Amino acid sequence: MTTIGGIILRIGFIGAGKVGFTLGKYFAVHNIRISGYLSRKAESAEAAAEFTGSRWFKELSELVALCDVIFITVPDAAIREVFIELTKYDITGKQLCHCSGAMSARDAFEGIEKYGAEGYSLHPLFPVSSKYDSYLTIGKAWFCIEGNGTHLPDWKAFFEKLGNPVRILSHKDKTAYHAACTVASNLVCALVYESIETLEKCGFSECEALTALEPLITANINSILKNGVVDALTGPVERCDCGTVQKHLSCFEEGKERELYRAASLKLVDIAKKKHPDADFSVFDGILY
Repeated sequence: MTTIGGIILRIGFIGAGKVGFTLGKYFAVHNIRISGYLSRKAESAEAAAEFTGSRWFKELSELVALCDVIFITVPDAAIREVFIELTKYDITGKQLCHCSGAMSARDAFEGIEKYGAEGYSLHPLFPVSSKYDSYLTIGKAWFCIEGNGTHLPDWKAFFEKLGNPVRILSHKDKTAYHAACTVASNLVCALVYESIETLEKCGFSECEALTALEPLITANINSILKNGVVDALTGPVERCDCGTVQKHLSCFEEGKERELYRAASLKLVDIAKKKHPDADFSVFDGILY
């Protein structure tokens, strides 16, 4: 049975997209009771219910009446809207949870205390990419959680019991936390795409460029994960090869592409200084600043 703070709970989901599917199935395979799903599209709720061995709700009032914990797994822009709809019903004693990395529980559920409910942000640091498969690997993900309710330590224990590492955040840190996630995930796409576009100028097709870069990218990521960023660093900045860096800059016209290379290289200088504390990297001052 599902317990938070020793209390048996019934969990429901508003929103039947990738996150709702994934968390519901993840809970279900760990024998956590799922009451069911409500979605704007009935067929989505039906599919999620079938996938998790639960039911689907036609009305919000029905879900509210039959659930103690309500996960709001809708796009970020709709979380506040759903909360406002929920306040039209008796949510006394209920726990509302969203899974946004960028939004705090305080921002999502402003004024929730006056309704006698509690709000939490429970964000998996994990790319939920598939409705039907992501539950298989989310067990390795950190959950970063925050909220002002009394059950925050219980949610920490809940996910730790499932095997997930957990970090409790302050609501003040949510924006910085999400920015960090974006740098490691989305911004990497920008760097790889810039590399692909540059290889296309050398005669590669986009497909060929990506295939050619794959072993370089995977080897580098694996080295970072195994050895840490400082020890994994190689390349012209690490070697203090300012001539090569100058040549690289000449490949990019003034604008965002050159600024991207320059900004990333400045960060590499900081890392290289940690790897080689006795080296003089001032040669890059006139090139990158």
